[in-house]
Amino acid sequence: MPKVKRHPSKQAPTGWEDIEPTLDEYEDKINEGSVGGNGSNLTETEPHEGKRKVEALWPVFKIHHQKSRYIFDLFYKRKAITRELYDFCIKEGYADKNLIAKWKKQGYENLCCLRCIQPRDTNFGTNCICRVPKSKLEEGRIVECVHCGCRGCSG
Repeated sequence: MPKVKRHPSKQAPTGWEDIEPTLDEYEDKINEGSVGGNGSNLTETEPHEGKRKVEALWPVFKIHHQKSRYIFDLFYKRKAITRELYDFCIKEGYADKNLIAKWKKQGYENLCCLRCIQPRDTNFGTNCICRVPKSKLEEGRIVECVHCGCRGCSG
């Protein structure tokens, strides 16, 4: 089966050639290498013996986070891309604009995913366990988010 290339809906702005290879690497990781063999159904090709049901998509969340963080760092931290290119990446779905909006707020700089701050997704209507600071947890306790596999993103 041939690889399906994602084509932008309009002409890419200047600077796209510089970041496209890195974004293609992230897409390749999702489609082939770390998630599922040949890009077919992710849960069928991923080895699942001994894993919980929710653990199958953790690699996808991780790569999605890395891809959004890459674009966030290029625009806000290093100022290496223009606003036009940043908006293009958001519009074309290369980065999650809601996650990036949270990263700009104090206390959410290292947020792993949006599901961790939604109270409706937890048993008791609170934030995810990975949002609790490690200093507040008992000594030696290993914290792992049920939604994305994060081991503590509150700092």
